[in-house]
Amino acid sequence: MMRWRHPPVYRPLVDLLTTEARHVIVTYRLDRATIHELCAQFEPDLVSAIRHPTGIPPLVQVLSVLHCLASGSFQTTVAIASGMSQPMFSNVLSRVLSALLKHMCSYIVFPQVEDLPTVKGDFYALAHIPNIIGAIDGTHVALIPTRRSKHVYRNRKSYHSMNVQMVCLADQYISYVNAKFPGSVHDAYILRNSSIPYVIGQLQRHHVWLIGEDKNPIPCE
Repeated sequence: MMRWRHPPVYRPLVDLLTTEARHVIVTYRLDRATIHELCAQFEPDLVSAIRHPTGIPPLVQVLSVLHCLASGSFQTTVAIASGMSQPMFSNVLSRVLSALLKHMCSYIVFPQVEDLPTVKGDFYALAHIPNIIGAIDGTHVALIPTRRSKHVYRNRKSYHSMNVQMVCLADQYISYVNAKFPGSVHDAYILRNSSIPYVIGQLQRHHVWLIGEDKNPIPCE
């Protein structure tokens, strides 16, 4: 006797329509409007991988990956909550991250010359400091390294991480990210080996500065 197999039901962890706005942000670290914008932009990349009627809707793909990134949960936990198997979620994770990297430069953009008056004005309104076009700092993003590379990723607080350097604007909009270096690398080294010194050097005639800790002096080129 043949068993009738019900098609799988894929579901978001949180219903965007019925859930309180604050809970959506807590779960996904983004608001409804931004999530829908991402889904619309990523949809061509995500739908092209669906080849059968029970394919995972793009919204569920995006939400499951956002929750994984926001919570640091294991793939199996997120997969079960979304109605997927772990191998299936692993494929979804790869697709969504590829789409995210493809479109990243549309969202993370360093201020151009024409933007400088507005950016400086926003910082002055916030902190009454003139000529600032960004706040720079680093943050350690924890990870589990391979056995061979543990020493490279161990930071000064004795856990394993990537040392990610970022610049943000007065409205907390991220304008630059450097995620190339492991946790053992000092902030000053990352800054010296980034494109920031060159960019700030090119903008010096506009009398602009980045604000940050004094351990990160910028050698302008």
